[in-house]
Amino acid sequence: MSASPARPAPAKTCHIVRPGSTYDGKQGFSYFEGIAAETVGSAGICMHLLTIPPGGRARAHKHESHETAIYVLSGESHTWYGERLEHHVVVKAGEMFYIPAGMPHLPANLSDAPCTAVIARTDPNEQESVVLLPELEALVAA
Repeated sequence: MSASPARPAPAKTCHIVRPGSTYDGKQGFSYFEGIAAETVGSAGICMHLLTIPPGGRARAHKHESHETAIYVLSGESHTWYGERLEHHVVVKAGEMFYIPAGMPHLPANLSDAPCTAVIARTDPNEQESVVLLPELEALVAA
């Protein structure tokens, strides 16, 4: 079940999506509703917009069965990843970041400016394979 409101899948056709309403993801962020099975009837992809506020931090998690591609439009995001969140990267505006399926990660915005990114995943039901990893939370001091 998705975090988005339940509604019948639209008829198979092309769609324009104007991000307006948001939904709360399991990861701890509010996402702008975008392209997903629930909104346009997609069968193999979802794409949405995320703005991480200054000081915002997600819960440690992984997307068990789908890959994630991120393009940062503005700001920057710190991401810790790996089985024990032992790796760290800073993804800045104009950069892309790839997260393979099953990879534990924890993004955070440590700056005083919002970070906005376009996120695409290979699962049309974006929240379906999100697995929270609370045992990893304390490994990141940010």
